[in-house]
Amino acid sequence: MAAILLIEDDYDLAQSFRKILQREGYTVLMAGSAEDGLDLLASNPIELILMDIQLPGMSGMECFAALKTREDCPPVIIMTAFGSYDVAIEAIRQGAFDFITKPFEVPVMLKMIHEALKAAEQHPLSLDFATDDTEAIIGTSHAMQVVYKAIGRTAPTNVTVLIEGESGTGKELVARALHRYSHRALKPFQIINCVAIPEALLESELFGFEKGSFTGADNRRLGSIERASGGTLFLDEIGDMPASIQAKILRLLQEKQFQRLGSPLTLPADVRIIAATNRNLEQAIREGHFREDLYYRLNVVRITMPSLRERREDIPLLAEHFIKRSAREMGCKNPGIDAEAMTLLCAQAWPGNVRELANVILKALIFSRGCRLGRVEIREALDHTGQESDLQPRLRQWIRSRLETAAGSNLHARLTADFDELVLKTALELTGGNQSRAARLLGISRQNLQSRIKRHAMGPRKADREP
Repeated sequence: MAAILLIEDDYDLAQSFRKILQREGYTVLMAGSAEDGLDLLASNPIELILMDIQLPGMSGMECFAALKTREDCPPVIIMTAFGSYDVAIEAIRQGAFDFITKPFEVPVMLKMIHEALKAAEQHPLSLDFATDDTEAIIGTSHAMQVVYKAIGRTAPTNVTVLIEGESGTGKELVARALHRYSHRALKPFQIINCVAIPEALLESELFGFEKGSFTGADNRRLGSIERASGGTLFLDEIGDMPASIQAKILRLLQEKQFQRLGSPLTLPADVRIIAATNRNLEQAIREGHFREDLYYRLNVVRITMPSLRERREDIPLLAEHFIKRSAREMGCKNPGIDAEAMTLLCAQAWPGNVRELANVILKALIFSRGCRLGRVEIREALDHTGQESDLQPRLRQWIRSRLETAAGSNLHARLTADFDELVLKTALELTGGNQSRAARLLGISRQNLQSRIKRHAMGPRKADREP
C-alpha cells in the first residue's frame, strides 16, 4: 500500500488519524511541522501528503513554495480548520489535489486519498505557486468549498466560464476571483451589465465606435472589449442580452475578433469572457430568447453560486463580516451581535441572499446607535427591508380579506388573475414599459405577455386589490 506523509501539529489528532490510515493498509509517516515534513520527504519514498495549513514555524503555504521546487512532488491534500476561501483557492492553484475542512468525515477523506493516489498514477502533479490578495468571499460550508475549488482549478486557464445563481449570491465576486487568480490579473477587469444598459447603447459600449458612425459620435470610442485587452470581460446578466448582440458575442468567442461600429476593419480580441446569469438559460433557449450555440460557447465551465438558504451555516460568518465592514465604513466601533439576534438572522428566508443580509446588517447598525446588535435592532432592520418572511403574512391577510368580503363563485380564478396582473405591472415598471425586456425578465414570450396585458385590460387598479 502507499506511503502517506501526515503533517499535523495536533499530536492527538494525528495519532488518531494515523491509526485509521494504518487499518486501511497505508504506511504513515508523521511530522509535527512543515520543516520536519520536508526532511522526511527528502529521505523517504512518499506517495501522498496530508498537510494542515496552520503549522508552527513554516506555514502550509510556505511549505508549498518549497514543494514546488521538487520535480517528484507527490499529490497534496490540504487539511485546515480555517476554511476561508482564499486559502482554498490558493491551495488548489498551487496544485493541491483537494481541500478539506476539519472536522471531516473519515469516509470522505479516505475516498479523497484513494482518488488522489489513483490520479497520481495517471497524471504526475505539477505545482504553480502564486499569491494574491482579493475581495472576500465568506463561507466554510460544503457548497462554498465546491465553489472555491472550481475557482482554483479554472482561474489559471483561459476557458470561458458561466456563473449561475440567484441575484445577490455574489456572482461578481466569483468573476473577480477568477480574474485575480489568473495570469491576466495585472490586466483590466471590465464589467458590462447586460440588463442595466439600454439595447441601443449596449452594442457601442461593448464594441466601441468610429467617429461619425452615428449621430452624436463626435470621436472614436473604445469599447469594453478593447479596454479589457489582455484581461477579463465580465458579462453580467447575459440572459437579458438582446439577440442581435448575442450573435456578435458568439462571433467574438468563435473567431477572437470584432469590429467597432462604423468600421470595416476586423480587430483581434485578446480577452477572457466570464458571463453570469440569474436566469434559466436552458428554458430561455426553449422559448427562443437565447441562442443555443452561444450557450454552449459560454458554458465551457459552469460555476453555480448557492443561495443563502442553501448554506445557512455560513450566515454567522457573513453577519460578523458585514458588521465589521459596515462599522469600519461608518467610522464607528464594532458593537458585536448577541446570540438571540444571530438566531433570528439564521431563521430568515433571505430571498435577496448575501446582498440582502449585508443591507440588513447596515440598517441594524444605524438603528443600534453604537449598542450591541440585539433582536430588536435586527427585527427593525428586517421590517424596513421587507423580507419575504414578512411578505407572506401580508399576502395571506390580503387573501383572507378578499375571501371574507368577496366570496362567491370562481373567486380562485379572480384572485389568481389579480395577482398575475400585479406581477405584469411590476415587471413593466421595472423595464420602463419595454415589453420585450419585461417578457425576458418574466421568462415568457413577448406574445404571451401581450396576450396577458390584453386579457387584464391593465386599467387602474382598485386599492383593495393591492396585497
